[in-house]
Amino acid sequence: MKVTFVSNYINHHQLPFCKAMNSMEDVEFHFIQTEPMEEKRIAMGWGMDVSELPFVSLFYEDEDKCKRLILDSDVTILGWSDGIVADIEKERLSSGKLTFRVSERIYREGQWKFISPKGLMAKYNEHIRYRNKPVYLLCAGAYVASDFDLIRSYPGKKLKWGYFPEKASESYIKPELSECIKLCWAGRLIELKHSEYAIETARSLAEKGYNFRLDIVGDGNKRSDLEALISQYGLQDKVIMHGGKRPDEVLTYMQKADVFLFTSNYLEGWGAVVNEAMQCGCAVVASNEAGAVPFLIQDGVNGLSYDNGSLDAMQAKVLYLFENRDKIREFGKRAQESIEKWWNAENAARELIRFVKEYMNENTPEPSADGPMSLAPNLPPAGFIRSLQEKNRLE
Repeated sequence: MKVTFVSNYINHHQLPFCKAMNSMEDVEFHFIQTEPMEEKRIAMGWGMDVSELPFVSLFYEDEDKCKRLILDSDVTILGWSDGIVADIEKERLSSGKLTFRVSERIYREGQWKFISPKGLMAKYNEHIRYRNKPVYLLCAGAYVASDFDLIRSYPGKKLKWGYFPEKASESYIKPELSECIKLCWAGRLIELKHSEYAIETARSLAEKGYNFRLDIVGDGNKRSDLEALISQYGLQDKVIMHGGKRPDEVLTYMQKADVFLFTSNYLEGWGAVVNEAMQCGCAVVASNEAGAVPFLIQDGVNGLSYDNGSLDAMQAKVLYLFENRDKIREFGKRAQESIEKWWNAENAARELIRFVKEYMNENTPEPSADGPMSLAPNLPPAGFIRSLQEKNRLE
């Protein structure tokens, strides 16, 4: 079986799944990179030597080979390619061959945008016209299905997807909690990530006399504002800014942390740090506006989530962990189990190929019971009201 995955470039978020696919029996796997990685991503430590990955082909170096792979493979997975291979994609989608499209939200800034006549015509050409073809939507986020349901595309063919870490050879075991609880926040220091919530939470904990340390890992245009806030609140001995780090270095901070804070708003498509922190055994406190959270976290079971981007709600969840310290390791252990059982690259590859084989054997393929390739529910976006308020403010 020949399987080809098309996307703009391979990176550390996609690599585990691609390696898992490449190791599957009876699968000839190809990844087509449609453009070179941007310098800013390379500077963040995302770059890799594709010459060391034999399954990677570069569209901009061998267009004919890549076109044949997209059109002739038994299964083609179409990710984000910024229109570079749009005409080839249309030919594949119209061919009647099994195809998967990977998508984050199409109305991330507000579902009110779907009423645009121009936008609807574009969505018809991109998605709706293939509703009766063997084209399935892999929803990289909990609110993707809701967006596509508005335009009546992929009926009964929307499946859970995401970004997956490699399955660990053995689970990372956290040491016993010390008197000082270690918090971590990691990501780009930009508006939508709301890193200031972590500092506001640190201020609240310090005022209550709790013993903690907060590591903030990342860089961005909000860094100077955060440093000023730390200074204003006198938190220099409690909050440490570490700057941008390579992905493997970020994992080291997660492994040392007891609690991981994820504060992105509804503009966050997925949020891969949630997977990673869960796999590292952290008790994650996360905004449910981001795409990964409703898929990965069961509130009060394997982590904690909060609604409506509310700082007060987030701080209440963190305070709960400080008042119930036994829950920190309990949630962390269950978080690891969720990743190791369902949300890892090997399981995603295995379930995808199982689904494909059932389709090719002329059976109606069964969605998975849970995790990747299970049916994606039609969840109304958590940030819907706030996006409407933002629309009104801008007008």
